[in-house]
Parts: sequence; structure tokens; C-alpha cells
Amino acid sequence: MRKIDQSFSVPFRYQVLFTEGLFKSDNTCLVDTITAGHSPRPPKILVVVDQGVQEHHPLLLADIKRYGKQHQDRFQLIDEILVVPGGEPAKNDPKLVDTILEAVEAHGIDRHSYVLAIGGGAVLDMVGYAASIAHRGVRLVRVPTTVLSQNDSGIGVKNGINFFGKKNFLGAFDPPFAVINDAHFLLTLDDRDWRAGIAEAIKVALIKDAAFFEQLEREAVAVAGRSMEPMQDQIFRCAELHAEHIRGGDPFEKGSSRPLDFGHWAAHKLEQMTNFELRHGEAVAIGIALDVIYSHLEGRLDEASYLRVIRLIETLGFSLFVPELKQNLRNPEKLDSVIRGLEEFREHLGGELTIMLIEEIGRGVEVHEMDTELIIQSIEKLEELSKARKTSPEKLIHT
Repeated sequence: MRKIDQSFSVPFRYQVLFTEGLFKSDNTCLVDTITAGHSPRPPKILVVVDQGVQEHHPLLLADIKRYGKQHQDRFQLIDEILVVPGGEPAKNDPKLVDTILEAVEAHGIDRHSYVLAIGGGAVLDMVGYAASIAHRGVRLVRVPTTVLSQNDSGIGVKNGINFFGKKNFLGAFDPPFAVINDAHFLLTLDDRDWRAGIAEAIKVALIKDAAFFEQLEREAVAVAGRSMEPMQDQIFRCAELHAEHIRGGDPFEKGSSRPLDFGHWAAHKLEQMTNFELRHGEAVAIGIALDVIYSHLEGRLDEASYLRVIRLIETLGFSLFVPELKQNLRNPEKLDSVIRGLEEFREHLGGELTIMLIEEIGRGVEVHEMDTELIIQSIEKLEELSKARKTSPEKLIHT
């Protein structure tokens, strides 16, 4: 037998930048970032914009073109700016990927060029996937425009689209060239999208940083009231924790451990079961509540701690319960049962089922099986807490 045993490592580096007014004439954040890529000539930039963002910022396309003219000596802006549907439809329509690939080919976007994606997490995922398969990867700069994408999905290394009715079935691990968070885009979010991203902050605080969780508690009322300063602080810390995990753990998910998906096994299934009418962050908030109750009923988490989590979720304005949670609970083999989400969660990664629970606020623990009957009890408890909150807020506090 003859054998060549090869091993090599490739370093990845990208910046997550925070600014305001990215396309203002005196803001050089973008042009400085892309020209730091050491292209032999002024690089081309193909811009893709989330339709919802464009509608809320009607001058955005004109601002981008004006910015391109101001800096045309340093980069070449492609005149055609693509506008694509936002939200989960962006990930459900493979034709949108084809549209981006056709533009990449038509405009000569090569591996020294850039695709600039501006939008929410779903658009960033879809555009990132297209960029990752064009020429085996062209440079991607993300400009997340929602709380959820600025503090979580937009700063990671995952790209993907939904396929076969399954979330993120097609995708690639491909780090962006850079991520630029512009706080200006948050001003036009509706209340649901403003709130939704905070669920990911709760998630990462619960498994990694008790002090951050306490900060979320202190600032909950202010953030629910749309105070920008604490929201920006929370976005920064949440992004920092996610980046630290990606840097120090298993960024390309070669193993079965997915700690940053705490609360997500149920969330992904609930999104699917509600035809994505439930926002990702809203589903994650419910998934977190479900798993902290499960952690408590299993004897891992004390009552006071799990009720703190429930109160924070409610204070921020999230709902604790949706009817789909109880659908086919006793028939988990059915595709429209939330418990089916456990098997789909395992299938997505392969190998052993690995679920993150918590033992105390700020410290997670991985388990490799969950008790179906205890899940059902957790769902029933969640429904009880939701009803108690609606009839008497004080009841929840003392339950």
C-alpha cells in the first residue's frame, strides 16, 4: 500500500465594523475596507439589496450610486443594483441564487471583486451562498440591517438556502471578507424585527456570560421601548460573544456540538410549522423558554433561574406559546410535530444528537438525548405560564 497523508491549515481573518451612515460622503468605512483587499486594480462591487430595506430607505440606491461616483478612483460600482425579496422567501426560491450568479457572470465579478449584500439575515444567507459557489468563492461584504443579523447571523461563517422544505439544507461555510454594521438601518425596523434579534443575545448570555444576562435584565424595559444606546451595546456584546465562539471552537461544525444553537431545535421546526410567519427570533425565544423549563424539570436548573429567563422574555415583548407547539405531540413521527424537530436537528448535522441545555445562567451543558414525555410536560408548563401571564402578570412572577 502507498499513502500520502496530507494536512494543512488555512487562516481566516475578517473584521466586524460598527458605523453609522455607511453611504454618507464623509464615511470612508466601506471604501477603506474593500481597498484593503490588495486587489491589483480598483475592484468591482456588485450590490444586492433586500427589498424591504430598499422600501424603508427609498433613497438608499441613489445614495449607493452617489457614493460609488465619489470613490470611483478606488473601486468600480456595477451600475445594476440587484433588489431581492427579503425574509424567508429569499431562502425558499432557488431562482434568486441563479439571478445573482447570472449578474456575477454578466459583470465579470471575479475572485478579486466583491459582492456587497445589504439586508436581513435571510438575504445575507442567500447572497452569501451564491457568492460562495461563484468561481468557488468571491469576496463577500455583509451589511446586516436587522438586530438579528447584526448581533448573530450576519457575523458568522454560514451561508445557505432552504431546500426540500428543510431549513439551510443547501449551504456552505465561507467566511465573509468583512461585516459592516450600520446602526442607521435599525431606526426603521418594526417592533417585531427590533425585538426578534434580542433572542439571540439571551441565548448566548445564558450559555456563556451571566453578567451579560444581568445587563439584558437591567436594560429590558429601555430596549423594549426602543432606546438605541442600550440596543447598540447589546448588539456589540452579543456579536463579540458569537465571534469569540467561532474563533475558538468548531467554526465549520465538523463535530456534533452546536452550542450556539441553544433553543434552536424547536425554533427551526416552529418556523417551518408556521410557514415562517413566526420570525426566527420569535421562534428562538419560545425555544429558549422551552429548553430552560426542560432544564428545570430535569433537575439541572433551579426554579428562580428559569423564571428569571421567562420574565426577561416576556418583558421584552415576546410570546411564550404558539398553538403549533401542541400539534401532534403524541405522534412525533408526524412531520408537523415539534418533537420531530429533534430528529431533523440531528439529521442536519449528522452523527449523534447533541442539544445544549443550561445548568445555571451563564453555563451550558450538552446532552445527547431528550425525554419525550418531559418535553411534553415542558410544553404544557409553557402554555400554563403563557395563560397566567395574560390573565395576571403577578401570577407568573410567583409561579
